[in-house]
Amino acid sequence: MEEPALGCPKKNARRQHAWLLFEDESGVSQQPVVRRTWAPRGETPILTPTGGNWKRLSIAGALAFRWDGRRSRFFFQTHAGSYTDGVLITFVQALHRHFRGGRVILIWDGLGGHKSRRMLDFLRRQRRWLTVERLPAYAPDLNPVEQVWGTVKTCELANVCAPDLTTLRTPLRRGFARIRCQPRLAFAFLHHAGLRF
Repeated sequence: MEEPALGCPKKNARRQHAWLLFEDESGVSQQPVVRRTWAPRGETPILTPTGGNWKRLSIAGALAFRWDGRRSRFFFQTHAGSYTDGVLITFVQALHRHFRGGRVILIWDGLGGHKSRRMLDFLRRQRRWLTVERLPAYAPDLNPVEQVWGTVKTCELANVCAPDLTTLRTPLRRGFARIRCQPRLAFAFLHHAGLRF
């Protein structure tokens, strides 16, 4: 990781044998992500959205990299509605259970839910296993999880007209399973962000 803002967490991760965890939130709605497709000549494909008021499904995702760069993992959680600090706390607690108390360096942006009083109090109580680093402001390109959202939305969610939010969960899970089954994708996302081990 060559960036000065992120070089320090990498050195700390090696020294502490901690996982580097990049976290981000995104959302999808019933409105389809329109992408180029094919159709027989003379038959223009038409998307007919079936949702009424465009409800939103929020997603929290985390790409984890082992301190030596030998392994990666991807975690996600979906939630109907927008993310609050309470839902994010639940996500971080689930990550704690997964890593079984091992050291984790969490790297995320300056979202309001990440800086709320409730979240800061929670993070203060997690210091024995969790260190938090913030990405620089206005630099979403430094977070490899942004690439996860882009690839899933342009592949599995492309041209999906979902009648309800539960219909969106199937293609999302399929896309996230693809990323989990191909660890080289996680490292490609990391390299695209300009970061390396």
